Amino acid sequence: MDRTAGKVMSMREAVAAFVHDGDTVSLEGFTHLVPTAAGHEIIRQGRRDLTVVRMTADIVVDQMLAAGCVTRLVSSFVGNSSAGSLGELRRRIEHADPEPLAYEEYSHYGMVCRYLAGAQRLPFHPLRSYAGSDLPRVNPGIRKVTSPYPAADGTVEEIYVVPPVNPDVTIIHAQRADRRGNTQIWGLTGIQAEAVYAAEKAVVVVEELVADEVVRADPNRTVVPAHAVDAVVVCPRGAHPSFAQGYYDRDNAFYRSWSAISKDPVRLREWLAEWVYGTADHAEYVAKLGEEFWASLAVGEALSGPVDYGRRL
Repeated sequence: MDRTAGKVMSMREAVAAFVHDGDTVSLEGFTHLVPTAAGHEIIRQGRRDLTVVRMTADIVVDQMLAAGCVTRLVSSFVGNSSAGSLGELRRRIEHADPEPLAYEEYSHYGMVCRYLAGAQRLPFHPLRSYAGSDLPRVNPGIRKVTSPYPAADGTVEEIYVVPPVNPDVTIIHAQRADRRGNTQIWGLTGIQAEAVYAAEKAVVVVEELVADEVVRADPNRTVVPAHAVDAVVVCPRGAHPSFAQGYYDRDNAFYRSWSAISKDPVRLREWLAEWVYGTADHAEYVAKLGEEFWASLAVGEALSGPVDYGRRL
């Protein structure tokens, strides 16, 4: 496969090609650019027995759990993003209802280090921040090794390490990309680049596809380069209810409503039936919400100033 050739495909095609039953799937995007539409398509296609790796396991993970897609979760945070609980996730962990969920918990930095080790194909990554934490007692994946170098006082040092994570596929959402997959992100960039490099395959979902010249005019905004990308999916408003910096705002009302929806298993499955299974794709989901709704999430301009990269005369 020519990894610099055009890679644009539909969400349906990308999920069918790169997400398989039993896979380890990373879905990354911190606070904004959450790959919600990708999660919905995974639900529509009925994927099963997935291990989902997501640092901030939130609404999309709750929805995938309720749809029966996920048997193992690896994360460093679970919650409804300051707006309440995740009902399905709580039922799985606290009561094994309707079945148990295998859960691996790390700190945020522990997950960052796992992605770094995965991206660099290292056997582990050291970190100090587990000292005094209870996490090593509940997660056997957090271990200690003897440093080959003496500490500052000359003593032998034991240091915590975490294993790499190498997903079968990483899916991220971003603002824009060109047809080859050069992907540009601004605002909170999170751990997306490392998650892509750690994976065997990578799917980038974007708000818009832009000409090569747009990317070349602003190269430092390219967080994920083309050679690391296997598919580009154009899916406007695909991060809802999270936001895409410069495109639309966060749907705070939906976040507030989700706790009540997910608290009731019947109501949650009715929501999935209407909004995910009941829509053919994300474009239909967007249309169902209506333009008046999207107008309420519109954002104004806050333009970044141009810079002069210079060129050879």
